[in-house]
Amino acid sequence: MKHFRYHSSRRAALTALGGLGLLACAALPVQAQTPATPVRIGLSAPLSGPMAPVFAGVLAGQKLAVEEHNQRGRGQPIELVLLDDGYDPRRTAENIGKLIEEKVAAVFGTVGTAQTVAALKMLTPAKIPLIASYTGTPALRTADFPTYFTTQASYMDESARIIRHLTTVQTSRVAVLYQDDAFGRSMLPMLQKAAADAGAEVVATRVMDASGKDVGPAAQAIAEAKPQSVVVLVAGPGVVPAIKALRRVVAAPLYTYSLAISAAAIQALGADAVGLAVVRSTPYPWSVTQSLARSYTVLAKKNELPVDYDHYLGYINGRVLVEAVRTAGTDPSPAAMAIAMEKLGRLDLGGYSLNFGPDRHHGSNFTEITFIGPRGRFVR
Repeated sequence: MKHFRYHSSRRAALTALGGLGLLACAALPVQAQTPATPVRIGLSAPLSGPMAPVFAGVLAGQKLAVEEHNQRGRGQPIELVLLDDGYDPRRTAENIGKLIEEKVAAVFGTVGTAQTVAALKMLTPAKIPLIASYTGTPALRTADFPTYFTTQASYMDESARIIRHLTTVQTSRVAVLYQDDAFGRSMLPMLQKAAADAGAEVVATRVMDASGKDVGPAAQAIAEAKPQSVVVLVAGPGVVPAIKALRRVVAAPLYTYSLAISAAAIQALGADAVGLAVVRSTPYPWSVTQSLARSYTVLAKKNELPVDYDHYLGYINGRVLVEAVRTAGTDPSPAAMAIAMEKLGRLDLGGYSLNFGPDRHHGSNFTEITFIGPRGRFVR
């Protein structure tokens, strides 16, 4: 089992003793304080497999936030107990079983809808909170999972934002390319509902293999429908081949979701990324007016990490975890961590706020449309 420990060292204190009228004072050493016991947080993530390159930046951002907390030495240090699930829900379930046995205070950052379902099925009866997973499916944001806390907008929020933008710029004839798995099949009706609510017309829907193979015929069928815009409901390894196939046959603008476009995907797309519209549920990392973005930029450069959405997302979620640990007190149990998340209330991280409470476990519905410009830079 691979553990990442970020502990802050404590220096031994000296107690100065003095006496009135004495010309010198004596300093007697005091026994060094015992370092605080770290709070153990479980993390099952795709360290290998098709999603490993996509998730690498997010994981680095998470670690950056934890390391920042541990180095400051304010409150108990955090130890991440990190296990590889290879983006396989069965391995996620196995890992969650191990983390329960390890008596972690919470589980943090599961990746994928099926993986998060597997985790919640085990964590809910164990009453261990799951914080900041990387899936926006609304189906999990229900009273059935009372110890589940999210930090980003749902896929329904993102779908509504895309459709509102399309209708604003008068491109209401929409085609949809979606992948043939739980993610794609659950996303399609959300987008169709958002379109119906806004008065937009879905003129074509086509399905593709989630791996991205043989996407050409589906892209050609989309082109034949002559849409004014295309929404790409694809995540993981299928993203790059789907967008490249559409670029070859469709002249209409392409829109996709925040989880689809990582730094690795932008690099792989090259020129085909330019002009791609991406709905984001993470604030703009390059903001010069938001103190959170400015402080992250300084910290990232100090640690030789890039400033991008992937790292920034992980860092923000890590900051939420840190605040929960601080709020949970000196001996955080799973129950204490769940209560701490509810007690966070309105959490201002520096110009970007989330809002939690006893009846609000899903802390943000922030979304905005961004576009990829030359050299992979995002513009708003």
